[in-house]
Amino acid sequence: MSGTANKDNTRAEEFKRATAGVLRAIAEQPDVQVAFQPGPSGVSGKRARLPLPTRALPPAEMARLRGASDAIALRLRHHDDAVHAQRMPARREAKDAYDALEQVRVEVIGSRFMHGVNANLYAKLTEECESEGYDRMTRKEQMPIDKALALLARERLSGEPAPEPAQRVLNLWRDTLGDTADVALAEMTSAQEDQTAFARAARKLLAALDLAEAEVDADPDDSSEDGEDGGEQSGQQDNSDDGEGQSESESDSMLGAQPEEMEGEAADDDGTDSDEEAAVAEGDDRPGGPQPRRERPNPDSDAVYRAYTRLYDEEVDAEDLCDADELSRLRQQLDQQLQHLQGVISKLANRLQRRLLAQQTRAWEFDLDEGILDAGRLSRVVVNPMLALSYKRELDMEFRDTVVTLLIDNSGSMRGRPITVAAMCGDILARTLERCAVKVEVLGFTTRAWKGGQSRERWVQEGKPRNPGRLNDLRHIIYKAADSPWRRARKNLGLMLREGLLKENIDGEALLWAYRRLLVRPEHRRILMVISDGAPVDDSTLSVNPGNYLEKHLREVIRDIEARDQVELIAIGIGHDVTRYYRRAVTIVDAEELGGTMMKKLTELFDEDAAAAWARSASERSAVVV
Repeated sequence: MSGTANKDNTRAEEFKRATAGVLRAIAEQPDVQVAFQPGPSGVSGKRARLPLPTRALPPAEMARLRGASDAIALRLRHHDDAVHAQRMPARREAKDAYDALEQVRVEVIGSRFMHGVNANLYAKLTEECESEGYDRMTRKEQMPIDKALALLARERLSGEPAPEPAQRVLNLWRDTLGDTADVALAEMTSAQEDQTAFARAARKLLAALDLAEAEVDADPDDSSEDGEDGGEQSGQQDNSDDGEGQSESESDSMLGAQPEEMEGEAADDDGTDSDEEAAVAEGDDRPGGPQPRRERPNPDSDAVYRAYTRLYDEEVDAEDLCDADELSRLRQQLDQQLQHLQGVISKLANRLQRRLLAQQTRAWEFDLDEGILDAGRLSRVVVNPMLALSYKRELDMEFRDTVVTLLIDNSGSMRGRPITVAAMCGDILARTLERCAVKVEVLGFTTRAWKGGQSRERWVQEGKPRNPGRLNDLRHIIYKAADSPWRRARKNLGLMLREGLLKENIDGEALLWAYRRLLVRPEHRRILMVISDGAPVDDSTLSVNPGNYLEKHLREVIRDIEARDQVELIAIGIGHDVTRYYRRAVTIVDAEELGGTMMKKLTELFDEDAAAAWARSASERSAVVV
């Protein structure tokens, strides 16, 4: 039996070495690091991640892994991140579709003269279509729009039909694309060898489907346009900065108000929407359906942030969102993932624990005239007997009791590896700090529905007044309360892996919620760590309010929390620059870096606290001497 297992292990290792070598050869980049890990495949810089193969390695799995490897290799060879970023849309669904179209381009042009690679990619695509159940779909809205556009673009660019399982639902998409989208697809086909021209045509396709704003100028080098991020988001930045003059009284009301004081019911404006706005309001609620067209904001768009209604918001314990059996199954799934990262993150956690325990116990004061003889400095006296003996004294270090809140973005864009790594890091962080007598709270935030829930339905029933404010139902999840021991809450962290949980993200109100929970804690030191992968996005809210509505509120909340200095606020952005929002922040490219970054930032905070305590102690001793 053991001989068979060793043979399987040897075969798997040989396959991994061969696959990694082929990836580097196709990519023409011999310095690429290839890692085989549980979870989906991906690439970040010079690091490629492939799914971990099983020991048995059946033919279907080998074909799938080869296809994933070839897809990464062709992206490394034919893709330019800088060109891609110039026209990157801001909205999440548009960004997903834009990325998928570029992946189609690199795979088509890269596999055109490599028939083996083409076969691997087609086998991988067929397996994905079958696993996603495309053959069982009867309405086009059931297929995510980024997947549909990628399959349609692949047909046009390669001239090959899509896999059989996807044909029926793709026919429904073909019939509704429209002439403008068809022209954009034709332009993408002719421009597939030129990434810049292809990206321009891809943006035209997204604009034709109301996924992204039409580009004003086709030349990205023109100073009047910096792409979606440079144009639209910089405009949002400017608008957000216009609100920097908010008075102190407004700040007080924002952070001090209780939830019921921020009720903010329907607007007094009884104006009616146009036919186009009515169509948007009645649009499909599915994430893959047609996207709402963003209306031009009203002159009263500078009104303070509010919710249309809070009747349908919920603050819920994780165990109340699914039954015990499913929660146990999800926890087992998380434990399987933890086996891979256990070694790396546990090292970092142990390092943090040693520093914390060292700070909580004792320190020494040296070079005193009396106390315990310092044997380490006796050599000086031996060398020069004229020197006086040196003494030392043990000091009790002041270690302030501390509570740490981990606020995790539970939005749809975190699906897959990011949310899995976030759950694992939250689990290990809770265990580590608990051993050091530091209380830990793990929270998550999302919405109850895509594109508005009961709040939006109520808004429609009440005549759709303009500028209604936040128009979705919040869901704030307590995975682990600060006073709850880790052994009781450990199962709850697996809930993050549940399909269908992750939806929209409204960061500003989530940050306020976590902040208020910290303020009532008795600990002297309060730390709030936010993990997010993007700016706040909720289609139902942004389609009927100013485009920077949620982002502006987030900036105001962050500014007020940082100004009050009652809570130490840290942010970690996964693939998203959060340094433009938070004063103390770091951005990581790969979710795999999350554990190390979390431990590093916390270690820095506690080191700062130790230095401050030492300075206070020295100051007090100096005062006594004087």
